Amino acid sequence: MINYALLTKPGIVMGNLLTVIAGYFLGGRGSFDLLTFLATFLGLALVMASACLFNNFIDRDLDLLMQRTKGRALARRAVSWKIALLFGTILGLIGFLTLTFWTNILTAYVALIGFVVYVCFYSFLKARTRFATAIGSIAGGVPPVVGYCAAAGTFDLGASLLFALMFFWQMPHFFAIAMHHLDDYAAANVPTLPLIRGIQATKLRMALYVFGFILMVSTLSLFAYSGPLTLFVGLAAGLYWLRAALEGFNAISDLLWARKMFRISLVAITALSLVIPLEFAML
Repeated sequence: MINYALLTKPGIVMGNLLTVIAGYFLGGRGSFDLLTFLATFLGLALVMASACLFNNFIDRDLDLLMQRTKGRALARRAVSWKIALLFGTILGLIGFLTLTFWTNILTAYVALIGFVVYVCFYSFLKARTRFATAIGSIAGGVPPVVGYCAAAGTFDLGASLLFALMFFWQMPHFFAIAMHHLDDYAAANVPTLPLIRGIQATKLRMALYVFGFILMVSTLSLFAYSGPLTLFVGLAAGLYWLRAALEGFNAISDLLWARKMFRISLVAITALSLVIPLEFAML
């Protein structure tokens, strides 16, 4: 059973759920309904687990070509793909039903968009185009928006800014992963930006996306969706991340630099996701 559970990529699911909490508090603007929050948290967790399982199924042959993924259960045929698909379908149905009946229809629709983009577009285009990274970032921007819509009951400017912030965060985060596992992607012939356009071009785009992240953090505060504490933490993390990005142009080891950028990206989004509910709890 553990193999089936691992197919849901629990680490990725838990990481995204942290942003859901932040999105919920931003959308609620200080109001909090425990039942709606729990339904959002559980429902989206199941939807994301389902999406990750389907992604694992689609990638099973590609995963065999890469060192870091060849041990996945579907790739090494350690589990039944039929049972895996049934498991993923059940998880998804329960998740969508939970969001539909215990949050609101808009929240379920937004989650469905993220699911479709990740499973039907990103998963199938990953090995075909370098633009799959951007498509994956669209899906990655959905979880906090789901939290926002569940609390606010609407998709407004705040939801749009939150989505843009996550998109700008995802891109350099993904590029850092691509640089760190460049040999794997080359072996599997996955057309990531570092392979297609080169390391320096990738570094430039990473710096630009980090700047976009900083801009979105500032804009959320400018339009009063977040407060001064969120602005301070977001800017501190973003500016430190931008400094590291610019240092990359003179890095002695691109591999070590990519690892550093990856770690900073996790710290930045974690800090931001924690400070948002903290700030609203202090109101």
